[in-house]
Amino acid sequence: MQVVTLNLNGLRSALRKGLLAWLETQRPDVALFQEVRAPPMPEVFTPLGYHSAWHPASRPGYSGVALLSREPLQDVVVGIGDELIDDEGRLISGVVHGVRYASLYLPSGSSGEIRQAFKNRSLPILNAWIARQRATGPLVLGGDFNVAHREIDIRNWRSNVRSSGFLPHERAWMSELISSGLRDSHRDALGEQAAYTWWSSRAGAFAGDVGWRIDYLLTSGVTLEGVRAWREPRLSDHAPLVGHLKAVQET
Repeated sequence: MQVVTLNLNGLRSALRKGLLAWLETQRPDVALFQEVRAPPMPEVFTPLGYHSAWHPASRPGYSGVALLSREPLQDVVVGIGDELIDDEGRLISGVVHGVRYASLYLPSGSSGEIRQAFKNRSLPILNAWIARQRATGPLVLGGDFNVAHREIDIRNWRSNVRSSGFLPHERAWMSELISSGLRDSHRDALGEQAAYTWWSSRAGAFAGDVGWRIDYLLTSGVTLEGVRAWREPRLSDHAPLVGHLKAVQET
């Protein structure tokens, strides 16, 4: 099975940039979308053979996540179980062939202290959610984490050590997730090679590959192989991550 995660930076914008044509060519079995910024639009993807589940934010045109699958989705769970986080449409999950797939859009703290505090509050809540899901079976958690884990994951790391998304406690939190048994499938595929998934809108950032790796496909109980970021076509300010589900791991 092929799995994709992509922060759309707006569904309507991504559609104008060729999202449907890319899906028709790529034909992922499961697609995890973040920053949809639109109400549920299943009719857009039904002609391509996708079932879908949606979790928009209560605020129109903001945040929102979605989950697409070629097979019917089972046990769809909308939200993480926290009123403040769920009001922003940050997480949705469902089961396909015994594996729970979750689309996550962690808050950004870059706009200031209030949003950074909200992001900090979200981290242990997500930890608890992950622990519950891992106890029930295989998990693929994909999305925009708004955290660059290591120095190799950000082009200009020295000038960003005090920037949201690369703060010491955020990086430590990501390290704890990995050490708890979750696999960073993109880093596993990269080895020690640098590759990024998001580029600022500043002129020259994308062309010069001045980016951050803040999008992930984390796994537990299954293996994703060959995970790579697709720089082209440019559907968003984020690159889609694409990988292939290998097998359920032995326990």
